[in-house]
Amino acid sequence: MNEETDSRAGKEGAESPGTVPKEAAGEAKAAEAGAAEGAAEGVVEIKRIKYDDFAKVELRTAKIKLAEKVEGADRLLRLELEVGDEERQIVAGIAEHYEPEDLAGKSIVMVYNLKPAKIRGVKSNGMLLAASTDDALKLVTIDGDFPSGVRVR
Repeated sequence: MNEETDSRAGKEGAESPGTVPKEAAGEAKAAEAGAAEGAAEGVVEIKRIKYDDFAKVELRTAKIKLAEKVEGADRLLRLELEVGDEERQIVAGIAEHYEPEDLAGKSIVMVYNLKPAKIRGVKSNGMLLAASTDDALKLVTIDGDFPSGVRVR
């Protein structure tokens, strides 16, 4: 049960705090059934998160210094990034959409506090942000001249 439902039930006073009145429960079941029908038609239901969960993700600006293909991987590029005074390396699945030589100098947005991982034997210390459709991918970039390492809010 979410906070909105809890507060609404408590205000109505018809049920004990934290419960949903029978009429509202019926409406919720009808909405869920409608959502299930929509899902069958290709509509994606959004899973909502609390602000506290989102606040755990630290986004920062980063400047791409170097990009190169990861050996033995058609879709992966290894990127060397400048994030403020720090140098970072990440691996990103963007090789089908970008040539390595076109990326140097771009300012991007990255997930700064992601736990490091090894991808195809290459250490990745962060993740870039990108928007994608079935056949296209575009990096989330910073417009104009802006320092690297700045927190994105």
